[in-house]
Amino acid sequence: MNISRTNFVILFIISGFAFLFITTSLLGTTGPRGFPNAPDSVIRTGGDSPVAWKRTASTIILPIKVILIGPLALPQINFLKEDPPPPFIGIYLVFYWTILASVIHYLLGTLRRF
Repeated sequence: MNISRTNFVILFIISGFAFLFITTSLLGTTGPRGFPNAPDSVIRTGGDSPVAWKRTASTIILPIKVILIGPLALPQINFLKEDPPPPFIGIYLVFYWTILASVIHYLLGTLRRF
């Protein structure tokens, strides 16, 4: 890859937060915000909406959100049920996305060599 690992991780984190903010703002029911609030689900934001395009868009982006949210989306983890302050969710996502972006960068670099 022609991009350094650090730049790739930074771009991945910025893109992840932009994606999360845009999907939560467009598909959520509680207005524009970076993280979903109580009536909205982390994964199925817009999934229960009576508006057809919100349900369809939520279904299409569901696999991407499952990967981007990661272990936070598992039903066994009640991390968002306890309503932690947003910085803790952001710190978790930065840590998780750094690991995810590093693995993706390594795999893409390995595939390029073949």
